Amino acid sequence: MSVEKDFLNHGFVKITIEKNLLNSISNLIFNFLKKKLNYKKSDSLFFFNNFHNLINISKLNEIRLEIINFLSSNPEFKKKIYLLVKKNLDEIVGNELVIQKTLNLVIQLPKDESAILDLHADTWGGNSPFEIVVWLPLVNCFKTKSMFILDNNKNKKIINKLENEFKKGKSISTEKLFQRIKKNITWLDVKYGEVILFNPALPHGARKNLEKETRFSINCRFKGIFTPYGDKKIGEYFEPITLKPMSKLGLKYFNEKKI
Repeated sequence: MSVEKDFLNHGFVKITIEKNLLNSISNLIFNFLKKKLNYKKSDSLFFFNNFHNLINISKLNEIRLEIINFLSSNPEFKKKIYLLVKKNLDEIVGNELVIQKTLNLVIQLPKDESAILDLHADTWGGNSPFEIVVWLPLVNCFKTKSMFILDNNKNKKIINKLENEFKKGKSISTEKLFQRIKKNITWLDVKYGEVILFNPALPHGARKNLEKETRFSINCRFKGIFTPYGDKKIGEYFEPITLKPMSKLGLKYFNEKKI
């Protein structure tokens, strides 16, 4: 099955990516943390997997935000993320895109409840249904060290029911919702060197990491620049990453004429 058909069928697709480019992305974060923590060894995968042994959990969010600010202010980093999945974004989304301005980095230590991401769909919170999420692990992710998602092909009725309940404002906790559908979820098994592209209108989330390793993963949203926006607008939440010359001229014309 092609990537396009697989994505339409399931709502997500797993892609093997170019390892050298991925290594350069991983090394940016690794070198930042090595300097921060005065770490001397050179194995980034070992470092990320065992990060819980190197950091005080009380400092975790502070360091995570420092890394996010460092990466989000680096145009070359965003370009590398785009180039990793360019071919597939061209096929699934288009080739004139905006990218999330502030990328997200998840560092989920073993048994850390603060990193739990409750069951949700991004569109329930005002995101555009035209967005796509690139979920990039910097370590091997499996079982509770990963994230879960409801496969569109297997769970259309459940997904529609969850969304309708949310829209009607039914007062049921996300934990009760999860317990109700946990037999239907798919845990994503993603190795270093692979990436997940998924439709954020699908319910997804992350539970407590019950494995013995730390999860490092980056997530980033893309959408077609001329597709409808939700609550998160271009200039505020998104910025252009690819734009054709005629589109640049057209936008300039509209801005100058204030049409």
